[in-house]
Amino acid sequence: MKQDIHPKYKEVTVNCANCGNSFVTRSTRTTIKVDICNNCHPFYTGKQTLVDTAGRVERFNKRFAKSTAAQASAQ
Repeated sequence: MKQDIHPKYKEVTVNCANCGNSFVTRSTRTTIKVDICNNCHPFYTGKQTLVDTAGRVERFNKRFAKSTAAQASAQ
């Protein structure tokens, strides 16, 4: 095997630009800056909202109801 081909891992600080949170991990980079982290991401904080654009769910339900009704009448 070749010697010294693997990167050198060192402890680095990850900084969140959104909330200012920082934590330590290991990486080949010297610093890591992220736009959003687990402290301010809506999925992890429980503030996530689902957006139904232009009634797409209702349109799908209408088409699905038509297809199930057609299948039921065919039997």
